[in-house]
Amino acid sequence: MSEGQYGILVVEDDFRIADIHRAFIEQSEGFYVVGMARNGSEAKAIMAEHGPSIQLVLLDAYLPDVEGLELLWAIRRDYVHVDIVMVTAAREVDTISEALRCGVFDYLIKPIEAARMTQMLTRFQREREALANRDEMNQDELDHVLARLHPGEALRQKTNVLPKGIDRLTLRRVIEALDEAPDALTAMQMARTMGASRSTARRYLEFLVAEQSVSAELGYGDVGRPERRYRLLGGAHAWLETL
Repeated sequence: MSEGQYGILVVEDDFRIADIHRAFIEQSEGFYVVGMARNGSEAKAIMAEHGPSIQLVLLDAYLPDVEGLELLWAIRRDYVHVDIVMVTAAREVDTISEALRCGVFDYLIKPIEAARMTQMLTRFQREREALANRDEMNQDELDHVLARLHPGEALRQKTNVLPKGIDRLTLRRVIEALDEAPDALTAMQMARTMGASRSTARRYLEFLVAEQSVSAELGYGDVGRPERRYRLLGGAHAWLETL
Protein backbone atom coordinates (compact mmCIF):
# COMPACT_ATOMS: atom_id res chain seq x y z
CA MET A 1 0.00 0.00 0.00
CA SER A 2 1.49 3.36 -0.99
CA GLU A 3 1.96 6.08 1.61
CA GLY A 4 0.80 8.67 -0.93
CA GLN A 5 -2.53 10.33 -0.44
CA TYR A 6 -3.36 11.17 -4.05
CA GLY A 7 -3.13 8.63 -6.84
CA ILE A 8 -1.99 9.72 -10.29
CA LEU A 9 -2.40 8.10 -13.70
CA VAL A 10 0.25 9.10 -16.24
CA VAL A 11 -0.90 8.89 -19.88
CA GLU A 12 2.17 9.37 -22.07
CA ASP A 13 3.34 7.37 -25.10
CA ASP A 14 7.01 8.42 -24.79
CA PHE A 15 8.44 6.08 -22.14
CA ARG A 16 11.33 8.43 -21.38
CA ILE A 17 9.01 11.32 -20.55
CA ALA A 18 6.71 8.96 -18.65
CA ASP A 19 9.64 7.79 -16.51
CA ILE A 20 10.55 11.41 -15.76
CA HIS A 21 6.97 12.05 -14.64
CA ARG A 22 7.05 8.93 -12.47
CA ALA A 23 10.34 9.90 -10.83
CA PHE A 24 9.07 13.39 -10.12
CA ILE A 25 5.79 12.15 -8.62
CA GLU A 26 7.60 9.63 -6.44
CA GLN A 27 9.72 12.50 -5.10
CA SER A 28 6.61 14.56 -4.29
CA GLU A 29 5.20 14.02 -0.82
CA GLY A 30 1.53 13.04 -0.78
CA PHE A 31 1.40 11.58 -4.31
CA TYR A 32 1.97 8.19 -5.88
CA VAL A 33 1.65 6.63 -9.33
CA VAL A 34 -1.32 4.29 -9.74
CA GLY A 35 -0.58 3.42 -13.35
CA MET A 36 1.26 4.31 -16.55
CA ALA A 37 -0.59 4.23 -19.88
CA ARG A 38 1.01 4.49 -23.32
CA ASN A 39 -2.25 5.02 -25.20
CA GLY A 40 -5.95 5.64 -24.79
CA SER A 41 -6.90 1.96 -24.53
CA GLU A 42 -4.49 1.36 -21.66
CA ALA A 43 -5.68 4.53 -19.94
CA LYS A 44 -9.32 3.44 -20.11
CA ALA A 45 -8.44 -0.03 -18.80
CA ILE A 46 -6.52 1.40 -15.83
CA MET A 47 -9.32 3.85 -15.06
CA ALA A 48 -11.88 1.03 -15.19
CA GLU A 49 -9.86 -1.07 -12.73
CA HIS A 50 -8.43 1.58 -10.42
CA GLY A 51 -10.73 4.57 -10.93
CA PRO A 52 -11.54 5.17 -7.23
CA SER A 53 -7.81 5.25 -6.40
CA ILE A 54 -7.04 7.90 -9.02
CA GLN A 55 -7.53 11.57 -8.22
CA LEU A 56 -5.38 13.12 -10.92
CA VAL A 57 -4.58 12.26 -14.56
CA LEU A 58 -1.57 13.67 -16.41
CA LEU A 59 -2.67 13.50 -20.04
CA ASP A 60 -0.76 14.02 -23.28
CA ALA A 61 -2.68 15.49 -26.21
CA TYR A 62 -0.88 13.27 -28.74
CA LEU A 63 -1.60 9.55 -28.35
CA PRO A 64 -1.22 6.80 -30.98
CA ASP A 65 -4.78 5.46 -30.85
CA VAL A 66 -6.95 8.41 -29.79
CA GLU A 67 -6.91 12.18 -29.71
CA GLY A 68 -5.97 13.37 -26.25
CA LEU A 69 -8.88 15.79 -26.17
CA GLU A 70 -11.31 12.98 -27.00
CA LEU A 71 -9.95 10.98 -24.07
CA LEU A 72 -10.11 14.09 -21.92
CA TRP A 73 -13.85 14.46 -22.50
CA ALA A 74 -14.41 10.73 -21.89
CA ILE A 75 -12.62 10.80 -18.53
CA ARG A 76 -14.39 13.98 -17.52
CA ARG A 77 -17.76 12.36 -18.37
CA ASP A 78 -17.18 9.00 -16.68
CA TYR A 79 -15.05 9.94 -13.67
CA VAL A 80 -16.28 13.18 -12.18
CA HIS A 81 -14.07 12.84 -9.08
CA VAL A 82 -10.88 13.03 -11.17
CA ASP A 83 -8.94 16.18 -12.03
CA ILE A 84 -7.01 16.28 -15.30
CA VAL A 85 -3.84 18.13 -16.23
CA MET A 86 -2.76 18.32 -19.84
CA VAL A 87 0.98 17.69 -20.11
CA THR A 88 1.73 18.13 -23.76
CA ALA A 89 3.72 19.82 -26.49
CA ALA A 90 0.46 21.08 -28.05
CA ARG A 91 0.62 24.87 -28.16
CA GLU A 92 -2.29 25.51 -30.54
CA VAL A 93 -4.77 27.95 -29.08
CA ASP A 94 -7.70 25.81 -30.28
CA THR A 95 -6.38 22.84 -28.30
CA ILE A 96 -5.72 24.93 -25.22
CA SER A 97 -9.15 26.56 -25.44
CA GLU A 98 -10.98 23.23 -25.71
CA ALA A 99 -9.02 21.80 -22.79
CA LEU A 100 -9.92 24.81 -20.67
CA ARG A 101 -13.59 24.51 -21.65
CA CYS A 102 -13.45 20.90 -20.50
CA GLY A 103 -12.31 22.08 -17.10
CA VAL A 104 -8.71 20.90 -16.91
CA PHE A 105 -7.03 21.64 -13.60
CA ASP A 106 -3.93 22.91 -15.37
CA TYR A 107 -2.20 22.92 -18.76
CA LEU A 108 1.57 22.29 -18.85
CA ILE A 109 3.52 22.74 -22.07
CA LYS A 110 6.55 20.52 -22.66
CA PRO A 111 9.39 20.74 -21.85
CA ILE A 112 8.21 21.20 -18.27
CA GLU A 113 10.32 22.75 -15.54
CA ALA A 114 10.36 20.95 -12.21
CA ALA A 115 9.26 24.09 -10.37
CA ARG A 116 6.15 24.38 -12.56
CA MET A 117 5.19 20.75 -11.96
CA THR A 118 5.69 21.23 -8.22
CA GLN A 119 3.54 24.35 -8.28
CA MET A 120 0.73 22.40 -9.94
CA LEU A 121 0.91 19.46 -7.52
CA THR A 122 1.05 21.73 -4.49
CA ARG A 123 -1.95 23.74 -5.67
CA PHE A 124 -3.85 20.53 -6.36
CA GLN A 125 -3.08 19.23 -2.87
CA ARG A 126 -3.99 22.54 -1.24
CA GLU A 127 -7.33 22.80 -3.03
CA ARG A 128 -8.27 19.19 -2.31
CA GLU A 129 -7.45 19.56 1.37
CA ALA A 130 -9.22 22.92 1.64
CA LEU A 131 -12.42 21.51 0.14
CA ALA A 132 -12.35 18.25 2.10
CA ASN A 133 -14.92 17.96 4.89
CA ARG A 134 -16.27 21.45 4.23
CA ASP A 135 -19.96 22.13 3.73
CA GLU A 136 -19.48 25.74 2.63
CA MET A 137 -16.97 28.62 2.51
CA ASN A 138 -17.13 32.36 2.08
CA GLN A 139 -15.70 34.38 -0.83
CA ASP A 140 -12.43 35.25 0.90
CA GLU A 141 -11.77 31.60 1.73
CA LEU A 142 -12.59 30.54 -1.81
CA ASP A 143 -10.39 33.25 -3.35
CA HIS A 144 -7.51 32.11 -1.17
CA VAL A 145 -7.96 28.48 -2.23
CA LEU A 146 -8.08 29.45 -5.90
CA ALA A 147 -5.08 31.79 -5.50
CA ARG A 148 -6.87 34.66 -7.22
CA LEU A 149 -5.41 37.42 -5.07
CA HIS A 150 -3.06 40.04 -6.45
CA PRO A 151 0.59 39.10 -5.78
CA GLY A 152 1.25 41.89 -3.27
CA GLU A 153 -1.94 41.23 -1.35
CA ALA A 154 -1.32 37.50 -1.49
CA LEU A 155 2.12 37.89 0.08
CA ARG A 156 0.76 40.05 2.90
CA GLN A 157 -1.98 37.55 3.67
CA LYS A 158 0.37 34.56 3.48
CA THR A 159 2.79 36.09 5.96
CA ASN A 160 -0.02 37.10 8.30
CA VAL A 161 -1.55 33.63 8.31
CA LEU A 162 0.87 30.88 7.36
CA PRO A 163 -0.47 27.40 6.58
CA LYS A 164 -0.76 24.80 9.31
CA GLY A 165 2.61 23.20 9.94
CA ILE A 166 4.65 26.22 8.78
CA ASP A 167 6.29 28.17 11.61
CA ARG A 168 7.61 31.70 11.01
CA LEU A 169 10.96 31.26 12.75
CA THR A 170 11.62 27.90 11.13
CA LEU A 171 10.69 29.30 7.72
CA ARG A 172 13.20 32.10 8.21
CA ARG A 173 15.90 29.57 9.13
CA VAL A 174 15.18 27.57 5.97
CA ILE A 175 15.39 30.65 3.73
CA GLU A 176 18.59 31.83 5.40
CA ALA A 177 20.15 28.37 5.06
CA LEU A 178 19.37 28.30 1.34
CA ASP A 179 20.69 31.82 0.98
CA GLU A 180 24.00 30.88 2.60
CA ALA A 181 24.43 27.56 0.77
CA PRO A 182 26.96 27.59 -2.08
CA ASP A 183 24.81 25.21 -4.12
CA ALA A 184 21.33 23.67 -4.21
CA LEU A 185 20.41 21.56 -1.16
CA THR A 186 18.55 18.29 -0.82
CA ALA A 187 15.88 17.85 1.84
CA MET A 188 18.29 15.67 3.84
CA GLN A 189 20.99 18.35 3.75
CA MET A 190 18.45 20.94 4.86
CA ALA A 191 17.30 18.62 7.66
CA ARG A 192 20.86 18.39 9.00
CA THR A 193 21.21 22.17 8.84
CA MET A 194 17.90 22.69 10.64
CA GLY A 195 18.40 19.89 13.14
CA ALA A 196 15.00 18.53 12.08
CA SER A 197 13.60 15.48 10.29
CA ARG A 198 13.80 15.06 6.53
CA SER A 199 10.00 15.22 6.24
CA THR A 200 9.92 18.53 8.13
CA ALA A 201 12.61 20.01 5.93
CA ARG A 202 10.81 18.82 2.80
CA ARG A 203 7.53 20.38 3.99
CA TYR A 204 9.12 23.83 4.31
CA LEU A 205 11.02 23.50 1.05
CA GLU A 206 7.94 22.43 -0.91
CA PHE A 207 5.97 25.29 0.63
CA LEU A 208 8.56 27.74 -0.72
CA VAL A 209 8.52 26.00 -4.10
CA ALA A 210 4.75 26.44 -4.25
CA GLU A 211 5.21 30.13 -3.45
CA GLN A 212 7.70 30.37 -6.35
CA SER A 213 10.44 31.46 -3.93
CA VAL A 214 12.51 28.29 -4.35
CA SER A 215 13.19 26.18 -7.44
CA ALA A 216 13.31 22.37 -7.38
CA GLU A 217 15.32 20.30 -9.80
CA LEU A 218 15.95 16.58 -10.14
CA GLY A 219 19.53 15.41 -9.67
CA TYR A 220 21.18 12.10 -8.95
CA GLY A 221 22.69 11.09 -5.63
CA ASP A 222 25.59 8.80 -4.85
CA VAL A 223 23.54 5.66 -5.44
CA GLY A 224 22.20 6.90 -8.76
CA ARG A 225 18.63 7.53 -7.59
CA PRO A 226 16.98 10.84 -8.54
CA GLU A 227 16.58 13.33 -5.72
CA ARG A 228 15.15 16.82 -5.54
CA ARG A 229 17.54 19.71 -4.99
CA TYR A 230 16.32 23.11 -3.86
CA ARG A 231 17.72 26.50 -4.83
CA LEU A 232 16.68 29.93 -3.56
CA LEU A 233 15.10 32.35 -6.02
CA GLY A 234 15.37 36.10 -5.80
CA GLY A 235 11.81 36.64 -4.66
CA ALA A 236 12.36 34.67 -1.43
CA HIS A 237 14.04 37.63 0.23
CA ALA A 238 10.65 39.35 0.37
CA TRP A 239 9.66 36.72 2.93
CA LEU A 240 12.53 37.70 5.21
CA GLU A 241 11.29 41.29 5.25
CA THR A 242 7.82 40.24 6.44
CA LEU A 243 8.50 37.29 8.76
